[in-house]
Amino acid sequence: MAVRDPVPPIFRRGLPRSARLTIFLLLTLALMVSDLQLRYLDALRQTLTVISYPLQIAAASPAEFFRNARAYFTNLATLNQENARLRAQQLVTARQLMDVGQLREENANMRRLLELRGALRERVIPAEIIFPARDPFSRKVILDKGSLNDIEPGSPVVDGEGVIGQITRVFPLHAEVTLLSDKNQAIPVTVQPSGLRAVMFGAGNGLMELKFLAANAEVKPGDRILTSGLDGIFVPGLPVAEVINVTRDSAESFARILCRPLGKVERSGAVLVLMRTEPAQQRPADEQALDPRRSTAGRIRNKAAAEASEAAEEGTP
Repeated sequence: MAVRDPVPPIFRRGLPRSARLTIFLLLTLALMVSDLQLRYLDALRQTLTVISYPLQIAAASPAEFFRNARAYFTNLATLNQENARLRAQQLVTARQLMDVGQLREENANMRRLLELRGALRERVIPAEIIFPARDPFSRKVILDKGSLNDIEPGSPVVDGEGVIGQITRVFPLHAEVTLLSDKNQAIPVTVQPSGLRAVMFGAGNGLMELKFLAANAEVKPGDRILTSGLDGIFVPGLPVAEVINVTRDSAESFARILCRPLGKVERSGAVLVLMRTEPAQQRPADEQALDPRRSTAGRIRNKAAAEASEAAEEGTP
């Protein structure tokens, strides 16, 4: 008995699959051979390439975007790290340069102090400025040497540039120095190069003033002021200040002469305390302040005022 085909004739398919595969393979081989020999599909291939190029770009854009984004953030993180490293290195280098500059300045100051120490005949005691005094109405600093180190009241104090002040109070472990720019300080000086003698007073604002000099005195900006040694305290020839401004008024008998101290108190660390060979009997600082006629500054002020009065009387017809 014959087996009947379950598929009705109306739904029968065409050629078998194997036959169709064979036909397509032969057709493909024929197209490949003909294209290889005749090159007639080049125009079609180029046209399809042009048409499909935007599609290729669109298909590749997401991958390219993510690749570029990853490279951007990677480079950004690397640059931030490099920037932070360079900033830290810059801070370290700046600090080293500051330290080198400070060491050079301290070295130069110490060298000048050694030269000054060799040129002085007086006994000197090296000291260090540890901090400024707490009194906001005076210009004073504190040294790390006191009476236990033979520091005496009234002793001059110098740094590598010049005179900075005078010991006013002494304690066992430290001493107080009143700067020349303090308004209660005075020192006899000579003006170079003219050799004119005068008295210099502290102005209280970091500057000093030459007083009781005639309006026609031979003083000009740039002149250097040296100690004269007339007070018996400061040895002669020590640098004190430099003239920065001279005001002459015909209505005034004396010129107004402002000077800048040469001693670098703000940058000085090491200083020298000059010890007098025959120290005078000193009164307490408070008592001297109450009786300015017997203090160093008071004596100088009174003497300068008397000389100025005599000069004014002599000049009056």
